[in-house]
Amino acid sequence: MTHFLRDILRQPRELQRTIDFLLGAGRPALDAATAAIRGARHVYLTGMGSSWHAALCAGTLFNLGASPVYLYDAAELLEFAEFPSDAVVIVISRSGRSVEIVKLLAKVRERGASVIAITNSSDGPLALGAQIPIAIPIELDHAISVNTYSTLAATAGILASAAVGKWSATLAATLSASFAETDAVISGWQAQLEDTRWLASRAVTYFLARGCSTGSCQEARLLWEEGVKSPATAMNTGSFRHGPQEMVAAGARFGIWLDGERMRGQDLAVARDLRKLGAAVMLIGQNVPQDAGDLVFRLPSVPPGWQFLIDIIPAQFAAEKLARLSGVDSDTFRYSSFIVEDEYGLLREENGSPNEKR
Repeated sequence: MTHFLRDILRQPRELQRTIDFLLGAGRPALDAATAAIRGARHVYLTGMGSSWHAALCAGTLFNLGASPVYLYDAAELLEFAEFPSDAVVIVISRSGRSVEIVKLLAKVRERGASVIAITNSSDGPLALGAQIPIAIPIELDHAISVNTYSTLAATAGILASAAVGKWSATLAATLSASFAETDAVISGWQAQLEDTRWLASRAVTYFLARGCSTGSCQEARLLWEEGVKSPATAMNTGSFRHGPQEMVAAGARFGIWLDGERMRGQDLAVARDLRKLGAAVMLIGQNVPQDAGDLVFRLPSVPPGWQFLIDIIPAQFAAEKLARLSGVDSDTFRYSSFIVEDEYGLLREENGSPNEKR
């Protein structure tokens, strides 16, 4: 069994640990962050790599709650933005040590703005330098972000929900039930991957989603690049219909996330037409007709807006399976190491300094 697979399998338990922490020992930090966001005129939400994808999930919850935030990845925010002093910057980072994160922390502090850190490393520069650190104590992943992605996405989502007045013990209990149901169906998802033609080495692969699942869509793209060592593309489903569909050809692979409530008929029509054009389609969502795609992962019931907490898991299993089918080592990075700590080039031996991811 790969380390990647072991990390995926323990995900429902780590998600539950995250909720337990935020309802218990982490509650004061969550409450302080909520108050800071409500009192700020400007709120920024940022991260790098998989942490940026976690930010995309939370950004939708802020917007659905009529509390918009500025969404930029940390590299862009570092070089191409200035901060008003009455701003709050929510920075998501697994390690809190990535070069852009460390520099951004210093820049925000210099401008007099406040930093809320969402991280898995309580001893990282981000947690130590933020006014309000929320450090989620989980077992770190071996290499590819799995639990460090989903637990940070969960924390950012819970913070967004709290800031717009929608977080409650009842919602927490409902999410816990979804995690338990997800744990119970995982073996069935794995069985589906043992008998599917959707997985294909070196295929053109596109991932499409809307709303909160946009983060899952982008994270799946990164899983293909990091784990399968294969190029992939991810975008909003609506945007795909405005030109990019011209690339569709027989043999292309598409992964599409269906929202629990919005645009389902429209997106099922996209899946139908892609299959008519010769593409193979993986669908991930709740109550999806089994005959609507070539590979269909039906999710347990989950509250509106929160599907992203579990809808990445089938894609993680698919990436791990495809890596093995392709003879690729998903547990090792060929060019990058765990945390990107400088800003030059790609090859460590040429740069003279270590690269790290996220």
